[in-house]
Amino acid sequence: MTNIKACLFDLDGVIVDTAVYHFQAWRRLANELGFDFTEHQNEQLKGISRMESLELILNWGNVSLTEAEKVEWATRKNDWYLDLVKLMTPNEVLPGVAKFLTDLREAGIKIALGSASKNSKLILERIQMLDYFDAIIDGNNITKGKPDPQVFLMGAEATNALPSECVVFEDAVAGVQAAKAGGMKAIGVGSADVLTEADLVITTFEEMTLERLNF
Repeated sequence: MTNIKACLFDLDGVIVDTAVYHFQAWRRLANELGFDFTEHQNEQLKGISRMESLELILNWGNVSLTEAEKVEWATRKNDWYLDLVKLMTPNEVLPGVAKFLTDLREAGIKIALGSASKNSKLILERIQMLDYFDAIIDGNNITKGKPDPQVFLMGAEATNALPSECVVFEDAVAGVQAAKAGGMKAIGVGSADVLTEADLVITTFEEMTLERLNF
């Protein structure tokens, strides 16, 4: 029997892959400001906030904006992104996720979301997964972004679990660092070469079982 009481999940790249929609919306912003950026550069935007992402992109294009303009462009980007997200379907849930979440529920293990996204509830509604979650901690609740552990510590509190009783699933280096900083175990979803600080790395949830929570 596991001593794990809660599993905390990032959203983008873990439950569903919305990175492509962020890329399309940010790229449209860059194009409208007169420049472009690559998918490789886009990797740097994973797991960081909207305003931090904007600052990086403006740097790439050597574009200077006032604070008011930055807010205006970030809002515009989010509107374009939401237009794409509204078209999402349950088919976009990543392989193995629904089965693993069902197994967790049946085992009495709490499930929480820990995401920087301010649109997480909308996304979970679109992919019909909102009911799986006991708690949702996202960009609307937090004041500090990953690698600060705030989002996951709030998730532990919301599920009445100690940090040592939580396992975090993350696809971003900053997210793994946040989990470790919070005193939690971290399972990376993606490449073991990238997620070197994770306790365990899976490439897909089809590899994940309740037994593998015990490590």
